[in-house]
Amino acid sequence: MHPAQGFLYIISAPSGAGKTSLVKALLERDQRIRVSVSHTTRAARPGEEDGVAYNFVALTEFDRLIEAGQFLEYAEVFTNKYGTSKGWVESQLAQGIDVILEIDWQGAEIVREKMPDARSIFILPPSRDELLRRLTGRGTDSDEVIAGRMAQAESEMSHFGDFDYLVINDQFDTALDQLAAIFTANRLKMAVQQQAQQSLLSELL
Repeated sequence: MHPAQGFLYIISAPSGAGKTSLVKALLERDQRIRVSVSHTTRAARPGEEDGVAYNFVALTEFDRLIEAGQFLEYAEVFTNKYGTSKGWVESQLAQGIDVILEIDWQGAEIVREKMPDARSIFILPPSRDELLRRLTGRGTDSDEVIAGRMAQAESEMSHFGDFDYLVINDQFDTALDQLAAIFTANRLKMAVQQQAQQSLLSELL
């Protein structure tokens, strides 16, 4: 059995949709999926290990990687930069590993232009009330802060139509099954199976 080329997946969602929890559960269920570890210029926080949460690099090194065309996409958030390593993603895909990029809709646009075969998934909350409840957190934030989070979420959600798949995270287990089904279905496409099952197909036919 030959390892078929892996698929690149872009997963985006507004804060409060539950994307992080869904992706974590998906990784525990499926050993053929990995999440891309971004490069960043920000300092590591206590407990963060280099190469696990992020690849921590100096600003000069980050800029060198930009110049060398080593990023699929990168962005500046406040005073720090974040980027997705093109070489790492391509090496994983070549080994038959599916790779997830957890990026926003703007990063998704850039990646789709560079890698048009990428599949993109948008995750939405089940209602405005539930989204507000999740964004309210522990109830210690001001109304102004919560309103700002809602406005940001609404702005992000307006771009859902640019994506290939839509998952509504109402019942967690159902949403997880739906997310997993997208990965399974892509692996069963004819071109992928013809590559992966060459010896079996030769024997049968």
